[in-house]
Amino acid sequence: MTVEKLQAEIKQLEDQALSALKAAADSKDLQDVKVQFTGKKGAMSSYTKAMKDLEPADKPKLGQAISGFNQAFNQAFESYKEALKEKELKAQLERETIDVTLPGRQQLQGSRHILTQVREEIEDLFLTMGYQVVEGPEVELDLYNFEKMNLPKNHPARDMQDTFYIDEEVLLRTHTSPVQARTMEQHDFSQGALKMISPGKVFRRDSDDATHSHQFQQIEGLVVDKQITLADLKGTLLLFARAIFGQDREIRLRPSYFPFTEPSVEIDVSCFKCGGEGCSVCKQSGWIEILGGGVVHPRVLEMSGIDPEVYSGFAFGLGIERVAMLKHNVDDIRHFYQNDLRFMKQFKGGQK
Repeated sequence: MTVEKLQAEIKQLEDQALSALKAAADSKDLQDVKVQFTGKKGAMSSYTKAMKDLEPADKPKLGQAISGFNQAFNQAFESYKEALKEKELKAQLERETIDVTLPGRQQLQGSRHILTQVREEIEDLFLTMGYQVVEGPEVELDLYNFEKMNLPKNHPARDMQDTFYIDEEVLLRTHTSPVQARTMEQHDFSQGALKMISPGKVFRRDSDDATHSHQFQQIEGLVVDKQITLADLKGTLLLFARAIFGQDREIRLRPSYFPFTEPSVEIDVSCFKCGGEGCSVCKQSGWIEILGGGVVHPRVLEMSGIDPEVYSGFAFGLGIERVAMLKHNVDDIRHFYQNDLRFMKQFKGGQK
């Protein structure tokens, strides 16, 4: 085949290639056209192979025709490549455009658990009265849970607490009183009186029902200083009752027994539903039991290294669930732990 014939075919192939580039719909089509005409097995490969069969004088002519094709093809390819890239980017932006005028998705906002709200309300009250909040271990030594609370081994009052023992000397605390014992050991009375509350979880081997749980939360309070009396306890708890249950509340103290206080009392608050006239909440008595307390037993002070001839104190303990149930008229303690959103949503306040 003559060089003139080859030059004519290359020119015709160039026109076809440029038309194919122009018709490419996207970058993939464009790349396919490139492979079709200039690839290793593309249409132009046969003309490159034909070079070896030409006369030496004709080889430069064929080389010029091939070079002209490549130059025209590559120039057109780059031009269409940029145009298609811009077109595809524009289409992508249109697909992924966010309509900022659409309303956003509503995000559900959580709130603090009702027991957390009640605990923090009580803590805030006592902080304003100059108390400190002290926490301690939930896994406790028998020494602090019982013995330093005037409950020696084999004391019958231990049976009232139905303890979870880990071994003979280690247990899950049955009250937060061990925190008080630990704090009394460390307190420097030259710096002033000891005024503290100790909130936290406690554990007892109890059968769960509407008013009992094997795990619940307590807050215990302790004041130790010179000349502390039962009257100081009564005044403190009257302030507490009015802050939590309403300013028209009254309290009464009834004799009771706790190994770590002497005298010991149960404290009732006048019914906040009926005002003391008698209703189903107070069982027609006009009073509701809320906590226990008393004057710290001299032996408890002595075992913590405090001279009971110089210092005295009062202590009290209350269940956070008990306060929450009374304050919000909840009839079953299990509601607090079953994570039923219908129940929880009633107490959405209290975010901090």
